[in-house]
Amino acid sequence: MILLAIDFDNLHQILRNLYTEMMPLCSNMIGVAKGIAGLGALFYVAVRVWQALARAEPIDVYPLLRPFAIGLCIMFFPTIVLGTINAVMSPVVTGIHGILETQTFDMNKYREQKDKLAYEAMRRNPETAWLVDNQAFDQRLEELGILDAPQIAGMYIERGFYNFKQTVQNWFRELLELLFQAAALIIDTLRTFFLVVLSILGPIAFAISVYDGFQATLTQWITRYISVYLWLPVSDLFSSILARIQVLMLQNDIEQLSNPNFIPDGSNSVYIVFMIIGIIGYFTIPTVANWIIQAGGGMGSYNRNVNTAAGKGGAYAGGMAGAAVGNVSGRLLGK
Repeated sequence: MILLAIDFDNLHQILRNLYTEMMPLCSNMIGVAKGIAGLGALFYVAVRVWQALARAEPIDVYPLLRPFAIGLCIMFFPTIVLGTINAVMSPVVTGIHGILETQTFDMNKYREQKDKLAYEAMRRNPETAWLVDNQAFDQRLEELGILDAPQIAGMYIERGFYNFKQTVQNWFRELLELLFQAAALIIDTLRTFFLVVLSILGPIAFAISVYDGFQATLTQWITRYISVYLWLPVSDLFSSILARIQVLMLQNDIEQLSNPNFIPDGSNSVYIVFMIIGIIGYFTIPTVANWIIQAGGGMGSYNRNVNTAAGKGGAYAGGMAGAAVGNVSGRLLGK
């Protein structure tokens, strides 16, 4: 269907390339930052030397090295700062993404197996075989005579209704899958935007941290950069959990379908409910990443706004799937 014609993996890769291509722009800020940091270092050293002389105390050289260390970080910002942080965090991203790929592969394998068993179970039952198998449908029509015209018409209507129901269920499922992928893309796009802004203006933040009263700017920049960087592994971990839940559900369905007396209902209700949970859960990723690395300031307000938007979206999606939830409840109680 058209809904799933978008290659989301390609879009995520475009965002990775965008971040890489935007990194040289931080070099344009290095010259400005060096001037700001140099002026700040001059005042920083002069004030402390003057205070030591005024108090007739020996000059402590060690604290005076701080602006020079920050200056070195500014001069080699792409290599020392960004290169070091990205090199340390990249194994975390790669490792968790490997978990996601494993779970996704297992989910696709079990889904194909379940679809095959469900089709065979429908064919095995004489009352439902003609709904899914053209040969069984034609054979049943041949068994009926001319006098059974009303029954033949009823068969066509019932089969048409069954196909329409399957089409609607598949369309709604693919719509939720599209929204699920779109939620992941929104988080990845915001993450890339924040990382690009923090990287390009990072030298300015380092330069301002040289001045008295702005020392916390350095630590705030580092914590925010790492917190935003962790959005991707947290997102992959959340997707891995959802994929694992679906694998367990598929294994349970496969076990039931292995019973010759079991007749599937053809419903995707449980799958739809977990897709809605996934859509809502994606917007909690910034909050979870902020628990790992505490980033204060405006990040907390942003997380609250995202969670509010997720709640409204979840209420809308939940209203659309109200009937599906009822079906799931009956199915779970029946087990």
